[in-house]
Amino acid sequence: MTLGLVALIITFILGFLIYPRFITYLKNSTIEQKVSEYALDEFKEKESTPTFGGAIFVVVPIMVTFILSIGSLDLKLFLIMFGYLAYGILGFVDDYRIVKEGKNDGLSAKTKLVVQFLIAAVFYVFYMQTGGTQSIIIPIINYKINLGWFYFPFIVFMFAAYSNAVNLTDGMDGLATGTSILAFIPLVLFAYAKNQSGLFVFLLSVIGGLLSFLAYNYHPAKIFMGDVGSLALGALFAIASVYLDMEVLSIIIGGVFVYETVTVVIQQIVFRLTRKRVFKYTPIHYSFTLSGWKETSVVHFFWFLGLVCALLGYWIGLI
Repeated sequence: MTLGLVALIITFILGFLIYPRFITYLKNSTIEQKVSEYALDEFKEKESTPTFGGAIFVVVPIMVTFILSIGSLDLKLFLIMFGYLAYGILGFVDDYRIVKEGKNDGLSAKTKLVVQFLIAAVFYVFYMQTGGTQSIIIPIINYKINLGWFYFPFIVFMFAAYSNAVNLTDGMDGLATGTSILAFIPLVLFAYAKNQSGLFVFLLSVIGGLLSFLAYNYHPAKIFMGDVGSLALGALFAIASVYLDMEVLSIIIGGVFVYETVTVVIQQIVFRLTRKRVFKYTPIHYSFTLSGWKETSVVHFFWFLGLVCALLGYWIGLI
């Protein structure tokens, strides 16, 4: 417990001190966010806000955890940090191409998916070598199902789904940051209860980084996390869920991410079939803006939803 809190505090302080200098450097380098072509017009003004903010809460927690856990490092902790860093690097490359080319294309969707699948495959191989199982647990009834060979595509899909889900959620100041913090809290508590010390320390270290980032990402945002942050956070959520045997329960804990993704999928399918829209706009948080909500009100509402999902997921996990 103590080591985890130390990790959180150190990472928060380092991030809080680094971000002002990092933001200044990015502005001087004219490294700015290219707002999505799907964003509403009122969000276009955020073009001047620098991106790459996620790089700090990806790198710093890894460094802090590595130093604090130097005497107890094992393959499992290395694997957790590998997945987090690998998806962060993928996001960084995507962000870099967007900034360099001056348009919102970046890596193609196919390329990103292929790399996401490859990283997940590498994780799966080493996960199985470190005592991983091919079973999932159905919450409440605590029924275990052995998926056998199907567990591999299940893991691959889960990693891609959550990394892209957090990416979809990252559309307003503080939205993805706050909901990610809330989603990680139940996982921290379960990691502690299950005596998974490495995962416990690392998750708290990441939360410390996210808290420091939120100080500069809350409206009006001085910096965005970019894909380097959102892809890494989604991957870590998937990794932690796997190690805690909460692959199914994660659907509830990460309910906001699921909600964002499902509504996008429904919108696309229905529109292609009928040329009609189910929602005013997707990602769904923009629909609230079109209904007259202020950005901060939408963010606070989604934080509330994230809190409800986290509490509900934690309660079900205790049953």
